[in-house]
Amino acid sequence: MAATKMRATTSKNALRLPKQIVRALPVSIGCILMVLFLSTADCFKPSTDVTNVWKRQLSYQSSLTSGTRFPRKIWQSWKVDPLGFEQRDLNVARTWTAKNPEYRYEVLTDHNDLHYVETYFGPAGFNRLDIVYMYRSLGAKIVKADLLRYLVMYVEGGVYADIDVEALRPIARFIPARYKEKDVDMVIGVEIDEPEYNQHPILGRKSQSFCQWTFMCKPQLPVMMRLIDNILRWLNDVAKKQRVPISEIVLDFDEVIGGTGPSAFTRAVLAEMSARTRQTVKWDTFHDMSESKLVGSILVLPVEAFAAGQGHSDSGNHDARNALVKHRYHASKWPTQHPRYKHPVYGEVETCNWKPECVKEWDANKAAFDALSPEEQAKSIADHEKKTADAKAEEERKIKELGAALQKAAEEKAAAEKLAAEEKMAAEEKQAAEDKQAADQMAFPEKKLVTDAKLLPAQFPPL
Repeated sequence: MAATKMRATTSKNALRLPKQIVRALPVSIGCILMVLFLSTADCFKPSTDVTNVWKRQLSYQSSLTSGTRFPRKIWQSWKVDPLGFEQRDLNVARTWTAKNPEYRYEVLTDHNDLHYVETYFGPAGFNRLDIVYMYRSLGAKIVKADLLRYLVMYVEGGVYADIDVEALRPIARFIPARYKEKDVDMVIGVEIDEPEYNQHPILGRKSQSFCQWTFMCKPQLPVMMRLIDNILRWLNDVAKKQRVPISEIVLDFDEVIGGTGPSAFTRAVLAEMSARTRQTVKWDTFHDMSESKLVGSILVLPVEAFAAGQGHSDSGNHDARNALVKHRYHASKWPTQHPRYKHPVYGEVETCNWKPECVKEWDANKAAFDALSPEEQAKSIADHEKKTADAKAEEERKIKELGAALQKAAEEKAAAEKLAAEEKMAAEEKQAAEDKQAADQMAFPEKKLVTDAKLLPAQFPPL
């Protein structure tokens, strides 16, 4: 009986789990259920409301699969594929393949970009239907172009370059020899380094920024996804404020720069650097750089690397040894759809191209204008418009006069050329006749032609 009781106790103890496991079991089951819920939540409630972007608290760091090497890929985006490139664009594109033959080259176009986004961010990809819907809804082409480069760089990484950016050096030169590729996750360059204007009401938001017309990164970097989420939130906020669908939002130049362009890119990068280094990284770190800096695995190159020849920010020129690309700007016509602030009398301050004297004068003129009464301002605008109209009329008159002068010169030139041609033809005909006469005399010497005026027929004696 004792043996039977012992066997029963032993069997009961064998079925009993350790106390630690018993205590942790409810929490573990809860976590598993939460993971299952999050992974299938989209199936139960597929939100496509662009004014309500999903607020996901996901750790993209856990999905980082960048590896030790940068993908050997070159990405560009344009209206058409390379077979339809104009010669100008084709010549620029060939600089990338010629200097980097070991790299794959791919262009996303207005015809296949949506398919790419749907493929990688749809249900079979990262399952970010909010991104897909946002991209479908966007009407502003420059905003789509900005967003697309970030999406591609998140998915596949490699090198991105705008269609009007020429490669001056091989991509291998992007990382200086003193750095190891495995220690670098992203390579960017300074574009504008004019921090003294950071409080300027117009120039301030774009006075210190990294370049995003050319950059290189490894795939699935958290900074890219955070930048994408920032853009989605911003676009939804704009749509709410304007009370219109995403497809109908209206943006000016500075809103594009700050929302999706270099300023947005710069804010995301600085935030990522701060998170990685666990200290606040400010623009001061990159002001007046003479050589590259690695901060939180993000390599920052001096301004002349990607933005040489700008005429500001001490950007040097494209002949410099460290100049890696040349931005030709022939595809940068988007400001016509998203205009800059233009003062009714003094125009755009950007025309100063960051020259201190010019900016100071523009600021002083604007301040003086703002101090005028409404009537005086109206008169100043009217005077300016009249002056502008007069100047335009005078320019048109000069152009007309120049055209008339050029036309007259062309007609005189044509008449002179015609006369010269006629004289040349007459001379050639005369020479030909003389040559024929000489040839006849040599061929028939007994038939000497009478050419002497003294032997005219009237002077011959009668027979």
